[in-house]
Amino acid sequence: MTTNRRNFLKAATFAGAGAMTSRFVTGCAPATPESNLPGILESVRKSHTQKFNMSGYAAPAIPLVRVGVIGLGDRGSGAVERLSYIEGVEIRALCDLRQVAVEGSQKYLRSIGREPAREFHGSEEIWKQVCEMNDIDLIYTCTPWVLHTPISVYAMENGKHVACEVPIARTVDEAWQLVETSERTRKHCMMLENCCYDFFELLTLNMARQGLFGDMIHGEGAYIHNLMGYNFKKPDDNRQSDGAYTGMWRLKENATRNGNLYPTHGLGPVCQALNINRGDRMDYLSSVSTNDFSMAQRQSELLKNDQFYGEWKDSSFRGNMNTTIIKTVLGKSIMVQHDVSSEQPYSRIHLVKGTQGMAVKYPRALIALGERWSDEEQMKVIWEKYTPEIIRRVGEMAKKVGGHGGMDFIMDWRLIDCLRNGLPLDQDVYDGAAWSVIAPLSEWSVANRSQSVDIPDFTGGSWKTNVPHVINLETGGSTKVLEVVEKKEEMQLNLS
Repeated sequence: MTTNRRNFLKAATFAGAGAMTSRFVTGCAPATPESNLPGILESVRKSHTQKFNMSGYAAPAIPLVRVGVIGLGDRGSGAVERLSYIEGVEIRALCDLRQVAVEGSQKYLRSIGREPAREFHGSEEIWKQVCEMNDIDLIYTCTPWVLHTPISVYAMENGKHVACEVPIARTVDEAWQLVETSERTRKHCMMLENCCYDFFELLTLNMARQGLFGDMIHGEGAYIHNLMGYNFKKPDDNRQSDGAYTGMWRLKENATRNGNLYPTHGLGPVCQALNINRGDRMDYLSSVSTNDFSMAQRQSELLKNDQFYGEWKDSSFRGNMNTTIIKTVLGKSIMVQHDVSSEQPYSRIHLVKGTQGMAVKYPRALIALGERWSDEEQMKVIWEKYTPEIIRRVGEMAKKVGGHGGMDFIMDWRLIDCLRNGLPLDQDVYDGAAWSVIAPLSEWSVANRSQSVDIPDFTGGSWKTNVPHVINLETGGSTKVLEVVEKKEEMQLNLS
C-alpha cells in the first residue's frame, strides 16, 4: 500500500550521546537561520510502501514466553519482578552494563525459586548477545532512551518480538526504522506505554468506545512531574536502584534538546480514545516552549561545591514548560504538555472530550455526561457499569503487585496474554512511532518559532481501515496470575 506524504526535511539533531539524524515531515517553510537545531535540511522520500500491516496482526501463539530483560535499573528490575507473577513466562537472560544490576535481579529470581537466568554485563554492546540467543522469544528493554531503537531493531532482525520502554524512538529516522523493520520481519514491536493501562484511562476509553461522550473531538495529556532531584542526582554504580539515572543520561537529554521530550504518557491514552491510527491519524503539530527558569540555576548552584557539574556549564537547558497542539486529519485536536523542572503537583491531565460529555483525571477524577459533573454516587455507578473486563480480571492483583498503582502489571499481563494466545497487541509499532515522534517534531517547531510541522503517516494509509483494538477481553484472558507470598518462599495459582 502506497501513501503520498508531504515533503520531508532532514535535520541532524544532537542527542545526549552524540549527533543523530531526524526526518521531519513539513508543510511549512524550511528552518530559518535563527533555528537552534544544527543540521542540513533537505527533501527526502515522499511515500512509504507498506510491506505488511502490523495493525491487528496476530503472530503465532507462544505458550511459553521466554524473555530477555535488557536494562535492570529502577524500571528493569521492577519488570523482572512483575513478569515473575505471570504464568507462562521464563526469564532466560538478564543484561545490564553494570554487574551489580544483573546480580540484583538474579538474586530476586533465586529468592522466589525461579531458575537462574543467563547473565550479561560489562560491555556497552553486550545486549547484542541477548538479542542473538536462540531460546528467547521476547526482548524487554528498559535502557536509556538512546538505546531503545538500536536494541529494538536488532532484536527484530534476530527474530525476537520487542517490548520497549518509552519513548521507543528519539528521532523521525528511528521511528521509520522501527516501522520498516517490524513490517519486514513481522515481529511485534510494542512500546510499553503503561499509562494506557491505568484504571481511569481504561474506564474512560471503554466509555468512549461505547459512545457515552458522543463524537470524540478533543483530548489533553501531559507529563507534569518534578524530576529536578532525579535529573541532577549522581548515580551510585554500586547499587542496582538508587533513584538516579545511570551516566546522568536524562540530564544530558534535557541539556541538549528543547521540546516535549516525553510526550507518550499523556498522549497514548488520548490517542486510543480518539482512535488514532484506527480511523483517524495525527496530521500536524505546533509547539512552544518557555525559557528555562530553573535547570541552569540548579546546575550553577551545584557547581559551586562540586566540579562534577561543570560538564553542563554551557548547556542550553530545555524550557520548563512545553505545550504542543496537534490537529488530526478528521479535524480533532490534542494538547500535550511537558514540565519536569518546576515545583508542582504531579499531573498527566488525561482529558477526553466529546460532543455530549467529557472526563478529566487530575487533580481529581471527574466525569460529565452532559453539562454537570457527576457527583460521588453517580461516579460509583459509572465505575461499576463501565469498568472494562481487564480491570475486573486482574485489577486487584495488579494493585498488590504494584508498579505505578498496578498499571505496569496490567500492561505486562496483557502483553504476555496476547503473545501466549496469538492475539494482536494493544499497541503496535505504528502507535509507538507516532506517539514518540512528537518529541523530535516538537523540537523542530520550537526552534522555528512554533511553525507547524506535519506528522508522518507511519501506517501507509491503513489508518483509514484499521479497527480499534479489543479492550474487554472478548478473546484471550486465559493467562493465570501467580501469587507470591510475602516471604516469596512459594507460589500458588491465584486466578483461573
